[in-house]
Amino acid sequence: MSTSSPEAVKKLLENMQTDLRSLSMECKKKFPPVKEAAESGIVKIKTIAARNTDILAALKENSSEVVQPFLMGCGTKEPKITQLCLAAIQRLMSHEVVSEAAAGNIINMLWQLMENGLEELKLLQTVLVLLTTNTVVHDEVLSKAIVLCFRLHFTKDNITNNTAAATVRQVVTVVFERMVAEDERFKGIVEQPPSVQGNTNRRSVSTLRPSAKDAYMLFQDLCQLVNADAPYWLVGMTEMTRTFGLELLESVLNDFPGVFLQHQEFSFLLKERVCPLVIKLFSPNIKFRQGSSSAASPAPVEKPYFPICMRLLRVVSVLIKHFYSLLVTECEIFLSLLVKFLDGEKPQWLRAVAVESVHRLCVQPHLLRSFCQSYDMKQHSTKVFRDIVNALGSFIQSLFIVPNAGNPAVVGAPTGGSGSGAQGAAQGGPGTGGVSGILTSQAAFEYRGTWIPLMTVSVQGSAKATYLEMLDKVEPPSIPEGYAMSVAFSALLDLVRGITSMIERELAVEEEAAAEFRETHPDQGWQPQPGAHLVWEEMVSACWCGLLAALSLLLDASTDETATENILKAELTMASLCGRLGLVTPRDAFITAICKASLPPHYALTVLSSNAANLSSKAYSIQGHSVQIISPSSESHQQVVAVGQPLTSQPQGTVVLTAKNIQCMRTLLNLAHCHGAVLGTSWQLVLATLQHLVWILGLKPGVGGVLKPGRAVEGPSTVLTTAVMTDLPIIANILSRLFESSQYLDDVSLHHLINALCSLSLEAMEMAYGNNKEPSLFAVAKLLETGLVNMDRIEILWRPLTGHLLEKVCQHPNSRMREWGAEALTALIKAGLAYKHDPPLAQNQRLQLLLLNPLKELSNVLHADIRQKQLESVLQILQSQGDSLGPGWPLVLGVIGAIRNDQGESLIRTAFQCLQLVVTDFLPTMPCTCLQIVVDVAGSFGLQNQELNISLTSIGLLWNISDYFFQRGEAITQELEREEEALQKQAQEKGETLNRPFHPAPPFDCLWLCLYAKLGELCVDPRPAVRKSAGQTLFSTIAAHGTLLQQPTWHVVVWKVLFHLLDCVRTSSTTADKEKIESGGGNILIHHSRDTAEKQWAETWVLTLAGVARIFNTRRYLLQQLGDFFEAWEVLLNHIQSAALSKNNEVSLAALKSFQEILQIGTPVKDSDKAGDAFAAMGVPPVLIDPLSASGPGRPLVRSDSLVERLTRYNGAELQAPPPGEESALEDSALWWSAWNTWYRTGTDSTRPPSGPAEKFSFIPSQPFLTALIQIFPALYQHIKANFSMEDLKKLGVILHGAVSVPISSDASPFILPSFTEAVLTSLQEAVLTSLDVLQKAICVGPENLQVMYPAIFEQLLLFVEFSCKPPQYGRMETKHVANAKYNQIQLFAPAEWVALNYVPFAERSLEVVVDLYHKTACHKAVINEKVLQNIIKTLRMPLGLKYACPSESTWKLAVSSLLKVLSIGLPVARQHASSGKFDTMWPELANAFEDFLFTKSTPPDNLSIQEFQKNEAVDVEVVQLISTEILPFANFIPKDFVGQIMTMLNRGSIHSQSPSFTEAEIDVRMREEFSKVCFETLLQFSFSNKVSTPQEGYISRMALSVLLKRSQDVLRRYVEDERLSGRCPLPRQQVTEIIFVLKAISTLMDSLKKTQPENVDGNTWAQVIALYPTLVECITCSSSEVSSALKEALGPFKDFMQPPLSRVQNGES
Repeated sequence: MSTSSPEAVKKLLENMQTDLRSLSMECKKKFPPVKEAAESGIVKIKTIAARNTDILAALKENSSEVVQPFLMGCGTKEPKITQLCLAAIQRLMSHEVVSEAAAGNIINMLWQLMENGLEELKLLQTVLVLLTTNTVVHDEVLSKAIVLCFRLHFTKDNITNNTAAATVRQVVTVVFERMVAEDERFKGIVEQPPSVQGNTNRRSVSTLRPSAKDAYMLFQDLCQLVNADAPYWLVGMTEMTRTFGLELLESVLNDFPGVFLQHQEFSFLLKERVCPLVIKLFSPNIKFRQGSSSAASPAPVEKPYFPICMRLLRVVSVLIKHFYSLLVTECEIFLSLLVKFLDGEKPQWLRAVAVESVHRLCVQPHLLRSFCQSYDMKQHSTKVFRDIVNALGSFIQSLFIVPNAGNPAVVGAPTGGSGSGAQGAAQGGPGTGGVSGILTSQAAFEYRGTWIPLMTVSVQGSAKATYLEMLDKVEPPSIPEGYAMSVAFSALLDLVRGITSMIERELAVEEEAAAEFRETHPDQGWQPQPGAHLVWEEMVSACWCGLLAALSLLLDASTDETATENILKAELTMASLCGRLGLVTPRDAFITAICKASLPPHYALTVLSSNAANLSSKAYSIQGHSVQIISPSSESHQQVVAVGQPLTSQPQGTVVLTAKNIQCMRTLLNLAHCHGAVLGTSWQLVLATLQHLVWILGLKPGVGGVLKPGRAVEGPSTVLTTAVMTDLPIIANILSRLFESSQYLDDVSLHHLINALCSLSLEAMEMAYGNNKEPSLFAVAKLLETGLVNMDRIEILWRPLTGHLLEKVCQHPNSRMREWGAEALTALIKAGLAYKHDPPLAQNQRLQLLLLNPLKELSNVLHADIRQKQLESVLQILQSQGDSLGPGWPLVLGVIGAIRNDQGESLIRTAFQCLQLVVTDFLPTMPCTCLQIVVDVAGSFGLQNQELNISLTSIGLLWNISDYFFQRGEAITQELEREEEALQKQAQEKGETLNRPFHPAPPFDCLWLCLYAKLGELCVDPRPAVRKSAGQTLFSTIAAHGTLLQQPTWHVVVWKVLFHLLDCVRTSSTTADKEKIESGGGNILIHHSRDTAEKQWAETWVLTLAGVARIFNTRRYLLQQLGDFFEAWEVLLNHIQSAALSKNNEVSLAALKSFQEILQIGTPVKDSDKAGDAFAAMGVPPVLIDPLSASGPGRPLVRSDSLVERLTRYNGAELQAPPPGEESALEDSALWWSAWNTWYRTGTDSTRPPSGPAEKFSFIPSQPFLTALIQIFPALYQHIKANFSMEDLKKLGVILHGAVSVPISSDASPFILPSFTEAVLTSLQEAVLTSLDVLQKAICVGPENLQVMYPAIFEQLLLFVEFSCKPPQYGRMETKHVANAKYNQIQLFAPAEWVALNYVPFAERSLEVVVDLYHKTACHKAVINEKVLQNIIKTLRMPLGLKYACPSESTWKLAVSSLLKVLSIGLPVARQHASSGKFDTMWPELANAFEDFLFTKSTPPDNLSIQEFQKNEAVDVEVVQLISTEILPFANFIPKDFVGQIMTMLNRGSIHSQSPSFTEAEIDVRMREEFSKVCFETLLQFSFSNKVSTPQEGYISRMALSVLLKRSQDVLRRYVEDERLSGRCPLPRQQVTEIIFVLKAISTLMDSLKKTQPENVDGNTWAQVIALYPTLVECITCSSSEVSSALKEALGPFKDFMQPPLSRVQNGES
């Protein structure tokens, strides 16, 4: 019910009257004046009520009178009366019927009561009612009322005191509320307050309205009072406490901030009075240091006083909260003070209230932002915000540092102080004692033995203080352990939460704005407000160090999962915020902290430690103390959940992971997952840590890079508890999700992620060097995973991703690391090719090549396992995408072909499988331009030397490829030509020339040429089997498909392929090693004909040469159309010559076969060597050998400049151009002559004997070779005989002679030499004679001018005849005669002995030829002129002279018979031409020949039988008979000297001319009695013949005769004497023989004399003959029967001289 309602008024009036009645009743006896007043009061009231309608207003008007009785009542000081009066007054007041004057009176009355100490509580109540119900009390009255309350506050009675205090508070509030109400009333009225002049006068309040003025005066006096000064307005104050004053100040400031902010006067008070006051009151707290009394100051330092200090802090909190904008400077001071109070040297309670105050600030992020703007961002200003955060950090650190432990890490120990930290930190805590205390489940922090429990101090986000509210405590309270820590912890968390959420909200708003702006202005860039960003960045920069230091420490010390979670959350939000603001260092620092916490303590991880080093190098000081980023302690009592191996390069012990580590790990995963986009470079930290954790937990990568818990086998030291085992799959899953989510990152962040993974991988590789421990594959696995999930934008990350895998991982020496690198790379490539790109790969060639390129690059890695992976993936790609590779083919083929000989068989085999697949399945689908690459690759498989079978199979592949070319020729040609045109265009545009192998040839032909060139390379492979196979294939393909080539291409085939091949083979063969190859491993035996490299190369040379020759033969027509056939022919001949001259029998012989083939000579060969032998041997089907049609279909043969011109130039002769038809004839003759020159050079070089000493030479041509060589001549001669000159004949002769002189090695001789008994010619000798025969026949039928060659032929044959006695010398070589060669004892390694052939049969055959030929040609002019006969005789002299000394008996016999034949033909010719003198020199030769033969110096062999001897003697006799029939009868035509020589010879042979003294040796000669006799007879016959032309000749005979007779006389005489002297002894055999001989001679002479006309005999002769008689008679006495019989024969004829006729004597005398 309202006080002004009629009922209320009525009630009031009634009550008042009642009160007055009661009053008069009470005062009736003792206080009559009062009674009267009361009664008159009743009347008054009635009157008012009756008269006035507005009773209340009237009452108020008369209130002084109405109140008067009650005031008087109070004056009685009677308690009962006083109480009654006060109640009545209160009633009046509550109805607001008290005027100002009345109020003044009431107050005065109350004052008196107060001074008398009466009814104090009622007084207070009355004042309160008075002041709250209306606003009539002002100025002095008001101040008096307030003073009254104050005074009551200081009574002895507690209840009164407390009530008074409450009243004061309420009154103060009322005063200010009035002012607020007053302001409200005047709100609309704009006043112009007079400007305050400098505010010099404190009381200058004239500008204020009444209520405001009261408030002002009150507040000003409160300040005075707190400052212990006299009040200006509150007159009558007797005492006052500071604590109360401060509380009042605080409540005013807190409840009415608007007053101070709106009114300058009040603001002035704040600045001028309140702040200095606070600062002054703080001073004891600032100066005070616990535990130290300063000796410097004489007066003891005032101790901090808890009540004041605490209230001051409350005031400061309010000031900062509400008036920060007014009091910027002052707040800076307050905040600095606040920070100082957190120091370790301050009392414990002071630090606790200070930290509560700080907490109050921390929950106000906007306020903190203002600090940052006002202080930290200004130059030369205290960094207040930073200091606050750092102070919190130091504070927390200091709590962990136990005093007296001598710990060096005491933070905040004063430089001069004793360093005893805050006692409270150690109070009552279990410290290091008693584990039981630690194992309680209470949440707590525990660090290096300091255990601090954690209490719940306030709800998150509100700073509810405990000690700041202890207004009733006078003594400092004891602070429970852990309280300060808990508050500081909450403060930190609230600070982080507040700042981050504020900034993030604002960032979100800005981002929305930016997005809108972009939508509306797509063309412009968004410019954010720079200011906001700067503030945010500054805030973070200022606080992050302190926060990080504190949070890291707390995280390390935390033993409670929730606390840990909160700390991690704070670190995480800070990291993410820093990331969003682009503050790299703080972001990395927070992430590092989380990372470190995830790992076991002291875990060495370079990324983190280097980062921490960077942090600690920036010295963060807090009031001069540096904040240490404390490293984790190792003794945390955490539940261990896993034990594993650390990931380090050196093996170390095990490390343990605690539940907290796992918790941190999950935070880390959360960070990476949710804030990946802002991580940037710190991906590295995050991933490095995850890698190590994954390692310790033993997670290993599986398919696609997903990590799975490894098997326990991996690390025996890995132990996981069940707790963590259940977590592992989740962790692995989160890890995978983390990398899957990389698909939502933007490109830049993705690059950061990839870079981080790459550097991680580099570290893992560093670690895996030098040991074969299991490496960490985390990074590689995750690179793979990231690549796979980002396949849609693979291009942007492909290069860094594959580049790293290729260059680093795949090259790593650790096999497991490599294997994974390759696995990742190949998986990515396969996935990339299989992915449905948009546009598809078929239309995006660039991407396809990009994807395939790393596969090719893998070839540069030398490790076998990498190659294996590479090839496996190629195989898979071929099987899955083979048809769609298109432009990727060159890369794929490049990979297949990247084989090296160090790769080992299995790799090469795998690669080869790929190639086989390509050749069998994909040739038709690939671009034709790749066919050449296929050829190259197949070739490289042929060339590899690891696996022979593959080489051979790849040659087979080349054959298949060539077949494919052949079948698809048309299509390939078209496609290649299209391609060629395109390339040609491009090249022209660039102004370059088109560069490809074999360029001028058309592209399809080039393909063939590449194939041929490859085969050509294989033909010179080091392995014989490969060479053989390649050679066969090359010649087969050229034979089979050569028709496809255009004619000019043949030019390239001949020069670049065939001749190039021949050159290479020749070079290799000539330089091949002659070392014997030991039989290849195992049971492979090598035939002795192939047991050196040289012999194996020989086979290749043979095949190659045969192949080329065959092509020249079968394609002769086609090749002759080429311009330079002649040059080619010359080159080929040159090759044949080199081969023929090679020091290898097989090669040289084969060369000659090829020579025969290109000359199209049917060789005299064995059946096995019939035409096609070379190819048949090579296994080429015979069908290919038939000459194919010479030019391909529809390709006209273009003839280059006339061959004739070329040849005329070539031969250097000015040949007349022949008529058109003879062009080929001319060409042929040139070709044949070229062949002849080759033959000649070959023959000369091969038969030229070595010049050096015997040891030097190692090679002597074989017989079959020489035979073949010589056999070529007759056929060749048929083509060149027209121009065959004497010169040529001489050359031929040299060769024939040389060939025949070559010895044979003794191991070959049994096969070549006839056995000793047969006299057969070797085939070589046959051939030589055949050649000469051909010539001779040609000369015979040829023109006259050819006949001059006869003598040369004779000369040649005669040379051969000489061989019978004097085998030719081959250089200075020692040859053994056949008889001495050791047939059966040829040692393997001793050099073979060389055996001279048995030349006798050959020489004898030659001799027969000579005789025949001479028979035919004796009368030819040339034969006569060239003294052929003389030469024959001269030659025959040798065997004739040697006679028995001849190697073969038949020789001299044949020589004699030949001589006789020749002479029978030749002597008549000689006589005929005697006058020309052409035969003059022949006669002495002939004489010598006779002499050498008849009187040979050789003795007959001992074993010669009598019959044989007689036969031989008969031959001698035949010769003498020839002389007597053919020579002596014609003495007139014969030179005299010759006749003389013949006579002398007969003389010597005849009986009479035997030597007087016989040696033993001569006895044998003596046995030729028949011969002697014939000689003697012939001699005598000639002597006594009447044909003697000159006396001289007869004289010689007569002289001889007289000598003979004289000698006979001597012999006989000596014999007689010796016979006498010897007595019984027989005479020596010689002498007996001699005498017999003499006697026989005498008898022969006597016979001759009988037959001769007497006139022919000289008289002296008779005399001498007769004179012998007495001597003969003397001999009769001899004792020898032989002598006797001879004597009888000699004496017999003398009977005819008994009566000499007269004429003789006369004749003799005349």
